[in-house]
Amino acid sequence: MNDRNVIVDQFLRRSRWAKWARQPLAGDASARRYERLTHNRESVILMDANPANGEDTRPFATIAEYLFSKGLCPPQVLAHDPDNGLMIISDLGYEDFVKWLRHDPQDSSTLYRAAVDVLLTLHKEPADITLKYLTPQIGGEMVSTLYPHYTAHSVEDLVQETLQSLANLAPSPDTLALRDYHAENLIWRAGEHGVNRVGLLDFQDAFIAPAGYDLISLIRDARRDVNPKLAEDTIAYFEEQAKTGPYFRTQLACLGAQRNLRILGVFARLARIQAKPHYLDLIPRVWRNLETDLRHPALRTLHDAVRDTLPAPTPEYLAELRA
Repeated sequence: MNDRNVIVDQFLRRSRWAKWARQPLAGDASARRYERLTHNRESVILMDANPANGEDTRPFATIAEYLFSKGLCPPQVLAHDPDNGLMIISDLGYEDFVKWLRHDPQDSSTLYRAAVDVLLTLHKEPADITLKYLTPQIGGEMVSTLYPHYTAHSVEDLVQETLQSLANLAPSPDTLALRDYHAENLIWRAGEHGVNRVGLLDFQDAFIAPAGYDLISLIRDARRDVNPKLAEDTIAYFEEQAKTGPYFRTQLACLGAQRNLRILGVFARLARIQAKPHYLDLIPRVWRNLETDLRHPALRTLHDAVRDTLPAPTPEYLAELRA
């Protein structure tokens, strides 16, 4: 048994869940590890976020408390050892949006509207929590992940063009963005009502961003195709309820382009540096999402910069990245 397993076992032995059955769960792109602990019909989730891997559970706890105060549905923190990166959280359910829609695809509009209702709650509230801001400068720097993982050529001009696009089209971070707001991180709680139908996960990297950041994350999902009509209806519903102005679509496209440029670099890094080659399989969808937003007339210069800087993820180029 390695030292980390000893620490986890000691944490559990001191808790009321010591003798509950343990079942590993699929993780995310981070170094965090999860287990579902069960006893009779009860269950909770163990989060193992080793500080030695740069993980920190404190932001999760802080943001969970904030979301709960706004009437939303994050997990409750039931036990927490921040120094060792261990946490027991409530189990929000077994079916995320992806699993639910696999057997009930006719519910897609209901689920996505419910997800937007969560975003509307955050949109209408002042972002009164101390977090980092997605400024144009920060947003441009985030695109630098493309080098050297996705391309061996300099991306400095593309970073500057992304920064300039954000400064012109999405300059004002004023809304809490959970950041990885997509179908696999949303639990569908069919027996609940209102925003409590949507369980929220993986929000520890939240920041304050221009309005629409999480909306574009939801509809330009890197892990699953979102029907274009569903995407359009989802945007239109947000616009109607939030009473956005005429430039919202432009801001949305700019945020989508910035986000997917960063994801290209992150997925390439996960594949090449962290030995997770399955992330390369997602890159063609990310590229399609990027192209969709770059078609906006206001992003013509950024579109040209992408075309001049980055190779398209052809099968041949992806094979090079796998090598």
